[in-house]
Amino acid sequence: MNYLIKSLAIPALAAFSLSNSASAETDLSMDPSKPILDSPFSKSLTPGKYILPAQDGFWNWGMAPMYDENGKLHIFNSRIPKQGGSWITKSVIQHFVADSVEGPYELVGVPFESDETTYHNPQISKVGDTYVLVFLMNDVTLKRNSQAVGIATAESLDGPWTESPLNPIIRPSRIEGSHNATHASNPTFLVDREGKFRIYYKSISDRNPGYRTIALATADKIEGPYTDFPENPLISYESFGRDIEDPYAFFYNDTYYMILEDRMDIKGALEGRLDKEEEIDAGGNRPGLLYSSKDGLDWGRPEIGYDTNTKYFGEELSRSERPHILWKDGKPEYLFLANHGSNEAGFYLKIGDFLSTGK
Repeated sequence: MNYLIKSLAIPALAAFSLSNSASAETDLSMDPSKPILDSPFSKSLTPGKYILPAQDGFWNWGMAPMYDENGKLHIFNSRIPKQGGSWITKSVIQHFVADSVEGPYELVGVPFESDETTYHNPQISKVGDTYVLVFLMNDVTLKRNSQAVGIATAESLDGPWTESPLNPIIRPSRIEGSHNATHASNPTFLVDREGKFRIYYKSISDRNPGYRTIALATADKIEGPYTDFPENPLISYESFGRDIEDPYAFFYNDTYYMILEDRMDIKGALEGRLDKEEEIDAGGNRPGLLYSSKDGLDWGRPEIGYDTNTKYFGEELSRSERPHILWKDGKPEYLFLANHGSNEAGFYLKIGDFLSTGK
């Protein structure tokens, strides 16, 4: 299959700036009398199964799913060697195809791999007739961690894929005191209410320690340039000494949603349980959180977005991360989650009609 075409010439594009009239502050109110509730979305989830076992000598990580126009299911995810490198230096993005979510899955190619750049944590979307893949990219030729955000487009899920000539489209600012001074990664892409393009991403400042926060950049064109929202970060729990990561954002029923991995028990903090930081398990073993917003800027207080692998499969607790939704006919059909404790890339959960019944 045809795959990657690097950086074709695209004219410089004007950036889109959001009005900053809306509040961009995270709701940090602590109230033990207000528990973080199980959302209708979470209540609607029913367990599927684990899929995509790793090849010998590798880890499979995460799943970004998309149906093609013929109803075939495509999944893009990360492959990492168990020896000779890590996801920071040796990750590639591979491509699987199946007739249904249950599989079996066929590995059809590795569209993003390079000796100079690691490609990791892809997320797939479609805009009109164009498929859009965003991903973490890290320049391994530099003598520092340079995690940044890249984007590529194609007219077919089989490629060829064209990277934006502006890649990395979002990169660490290296500006002292900025929200993303050292880090920009793990992007999620959507088309907003006005038809503009938004990428929410994980950012880390130069404070020590630097906590993971959620930021936003916007553009008029898919390829960029992307401009950072002036009131970033949008979601931050630095004042609690905690952080959050792995955003998956979507616009549905005239509402913005974001699912996040509750990496350091934000749920407990918002419910008034502020343990010492060293007592917090930063392994992401807790349920995910679901945020909703009318403008995609002010995200407020979350609800539980998904539960743990223990709840769904009755097994030993391990990290469930990297949420992605498989859409069918404009509706969310399945939630895919990476799982750190399994040999597979992760598992999927069936999504019910959470808007009407939550079941």
